Order: sequence, then structure tokens, then C-alpha cells
Amino acid sequence: MRRSLVNMDGGGFLGNLSPGLRVVSVMGVNVDRSRSIISAMIVGRKVTAMDVAWLRREVFAEGVVSQEAAEELFAVERSDVEKAPEWTDFFVEMITDYALWQNRPTGILNEAQAEWLLRQADSCMSVNALAALVNVLGEAHRAPRWFLAAMRARAHREWKGFEHVVATQPRLALVG
Repeated sequence: MRRSLVNMDGGGFLGNLSPGLRVVSVMGVNVDRSRSIISAMIVGRKVTAMDVAWLRREVFAEGVVSQEAAEELFAVERSDVEKAPEWTDFFVEMITDYALWQNRPTGILNEAQAEWLLRQADSCMSVNALAALVNVLGEAHRAPRWFLAAMRARAHREWKGFEHVVATQPRLALVG
């Protein structure tokens, strides 16, 4: 259950934040910084290098990526906004961190995470989403056997750039 992040009567913060979300006080009102910044990127129709630097420094500075934050990053990726080249590395890194390094045991992509990741990537059908899938598989110590086949099946769905992304990860040839 998601709780309100703002108490409009001035009484302060209501509820607990998920890891990976940061709240700041703006004119006496607490604001969920990650949602504000990410929403502003979509509304502004552009993700700049400065936006990416700001996300790294202010939103994800503690190295924690929650599922909610990862879903927000996928929302930006799904959107039709112009993205700076820095976005790709940032997006892939944050999604990989969430999928592999935020849960115990680390480095393991379990069935539920793999299914979630594929659903999110399918909603984008972008080269960056493919790069995130490939990077997760490349860094995973263990992943479901079906995950590589599911990734390869996306190539047959006309995801542009799939073969290029896979070709840049030589470890994938050994996994299958």
C-alpha cells in the first residue's frame, strides 16, 4: 500500500519511504525527490546530461534502487522524450543494480525478478531496455535458464538493435 508523501496540514511526512526514494522539504512541504525529478523529465520532453548527473548525485547517491524507482526509470525510457547519451549508461546501471544487487542473495536473478524485468522491457521495446536485459544477464551469477531464450525471442519481435547489443556482450554466447 502506498502512503501519501505529503501532509498538507503542515504536520510533516506521512508514512515510510521505500529505499531509493528521497524526500526534501520545499516551502514546508515534503516532496518525493525522485518522483518529482523523473516526472519533470517526462513533462519537459527531454533528459539532459545535467538531469542524469542530478539523478546520480541527488536521487540515487546512496546506491539504493527500489522497485518503484526502477519502474519510474522504465517510465522515462518508455516515454517519447529526447534522451542525452548519458541516459543509456545510467539507465542500464540502475536497472542492473535493482535487479541483481538490491536483494539477497546478491547477483542472483530469480524467477519473479526475471519476469518483472521482461515485462518492463517489453513495455519499452527500446535498445536501452535490451541493453539492460543483456547487462543483467552478463553480470548475474545465476539466472533462470529460460531468461536467455526469452531475450533472444525479443529479436524476433523486431526490437531494433538487439543483435548489436548482444554482440557487444561476448559472455552471452557462453551462457546459451
